[in-house]
Amino acid sequence: MPATPHDLARARADQLRTELERHNQLYYQEAEPEISDSAYDALHRELVEIETSYPDLLTPDSPTQRVGGAPQTGFLNIAHRTPMLSLDNTYSEAEVGAFFVRMQKLLGQEKIPLLVEPKIDGVAVSLFYRDGLLEQALTRGDGTHGDAITANVRTIRGLPLRLKGEAPAELEVRGEIYMTRPGFAKLNEERAAAGDTLFANARNATAGTLKQLDSRIVAKRPLRITMHSAGWMAPANAASAQSDLFEMLDRMGLPRSQPLWKADTVESLLAAIHALDAIRRDFLYETDGAVVKVDSFALRAKLGFTSKAPRWAMAFKFPADRVATLLLDIQIQIGRTGVLTPVAVLAPVFVAGTTVSRATLHNAEEIERKDIRIGDEVIIEKAGEIIPAVVEVMKEKRTGAERIFVFPNTCPSCGTPVSRDPDQVALRCTNLVCPAKVRRQIEHFAHRGAMDIDGLGEALVAQLVEAGLVRGIADIFRLKVPALLELERMGSKSAENLVAAIAASRERPLWRLLFGLGILHVGASAARKLATRFGSMERLMQATIEDLESVDDVGEVMAESIAAYFADPAARALFIALRELGVQVEDLEAHLVPENAPFSNTTWVLTGTLSAPRETFAERIRLLGGTVSGSVSAKTSFLLAGDAAGSKLAKAEKLGVPVLDESAFEAKIAAFS
Repeated sequence: MPATPHDLARARADQLRTELERHNQLYYQEAEPEISDSAYDALHRELVEIETSYPDLLTPDSPTQRVGGAPQTGFLNIAHRTPMLSLDNTYSEAEVGAFFVRMQKLLGQEKIPLLVEPKIDGVAVSLFYRDGLLEQALTRGDGTHGDAITANVRTIRGLPLRLKGEAPAELEVRGEIYMTRPGFAKLNEERAAAGDTLFANARNATAGTLKQLDSRIVAKRPLRITMHSAGWMAPANAASAQSDLFEMLDRMGLPRSQPLWKADTVESLLAAIHALDAIRRDFLYETDGAVVKVDSFALRAKLGFTSKAPRWAMAFKFPADRVATLLLDIQIQIGRTGVLTPVAVLAPVFVAGTTVSRATLHNAEEIERKDIRIGDEVIIEKAGEIIPAVVEVMKEKRTGAERIFVFPNTCPSCGTPVSRDPDQVALRCTNLVCPAKVRRQIEHFAHRGAMDIDGLGEALVAQLVEAGLVRGIADIFRLKVPALLELERMGSKSAENLVAAIAASRERPLWRLLFGLGILHVGASAARKLATRFGSMERLMQATIEDLESVDDVGEVMAESIAAYFADPAARALFIALRELGVQVEDLEAHLVPENAPFSNTTWVLTGTLSAPRETFAERIRLLGGTVSGSVSAKTSFLLAGDAAGSKLAKAEKLGVPVLDESAFEAKIAAFS
């Protein structure tokens, strides 16, 4: 009997799933990819097409299920099968020796088989596999209960959704989720291009990613995972030692801790820690220490636990990379919002893999608190931070020639008196045409996350401002080829391309323009919502603070910032100039609603399972003049609740917010018809 199309599709889907998982392992675990990203994507698309055409062929462990699904309303808090205890930490080699001696006394033996592995600076996670299939992922939480982040963890490509070969009927494995250094750097580059706040370090980025309720966002982040222990196994004798467990993880395709060192004496243990310290800076990931564990599970059982940690394991923490250097000068940088940031100019020094010649001093209060002076010998630290920081002044080495830095009362660029918000530490230049601010503003305005003007980079912006061709954002749209040709190293073709790119940017959506203006506290996401809500820059300029606060995710601080920005005559003059220069100041895609719309001045929150996607209901509410928010507060007008409504329903009831089901919602709309 010839094979049916369904049979052929099933065979091909099985083949594609196997092939894609093999390439995932080659890329993420073995760092030996065989095919290009585009070739991988082609295989992935083919599998998606088969599963779309034949839904019954979709399996829970399919690689297509890693892309993330609809946002969750919150994380369930679930008990761990066995507590996830933390390890005792030490920075002292003497305490490592004491740890070993304690175990010798408890066990009554001289040599104790140990394993030493890198302590990855990530976020702890527990995974549960039933019959080889990933069923649940939990955070550490308080050690006894953790948040269920299964949907987010499923997006990690290096993690098998189904284990290979034979696996215990039940297996709970524990490990760390992290980002590699290159992955983290690329993520921050993308955030900088989009105008989003940068993550301070890879661990913060990982933790923030795993808290996302929308797993589609998580799927776009460069997460990796490695396993280092087991919390539960059935049958319990599936492994008798840590080394056995690692061999089992290898067979099942689970990424696990490596490299490893073996030790059985204090001397060999300290040698292993030193060996790890010598090479850890070459790892792709951040590591902040060494984890020491007794290998034998039988010996672990004899040693037992304290109330907080196992007696058979400990973590030795490496000190943060610190070096001494000379602070040659303190300079003031001016950001696009006018904030004055002091930066230390240092005698170049090598630290944590890079040569450092500048370090942040944060603000005037930080300089005063640490008594930092020009000419001081200082200690700088780079422990995963993007910019090194001065952490200590070596005051005992002062000669008397050091100079106290006086923070300027006026902007170093334009001479305008600086101001300070009573609720903030930062000093700020308020001059809208300050040359330093103008440069930063134009760089921001032109970058690809905002108006996306190709060719208008940092160096050219500096030339344009210095030459007087650009004194503000509107001047960008007045640039002509003949004037550009007067600049150094500017050819006719480059000038023509730039003018064409500027012309194309006139048609960008309104949200890009709003974001590009660099209004304090307004990021890309808020700009989108403001453009959708008000439909034009003119209506936004006329909005009251109350109008602004009615927009989802726009709070009091942002609303006041927007109102203050448009109250400035210079901002209004910029709007008129942009409009006259042909820049799009209307949101052509906005759904404008009349002022007397049925749901005007109401704020809605949606929760639970509804008969259609939530966005369908949200769009209906917006078309009727309402605003949709993601969280319940005293400002919420109505909660639309579907089946399995959770914490939002409880909070609404506590605050006395009216709760509507779908039938009541439809009746309310019908009443206005």
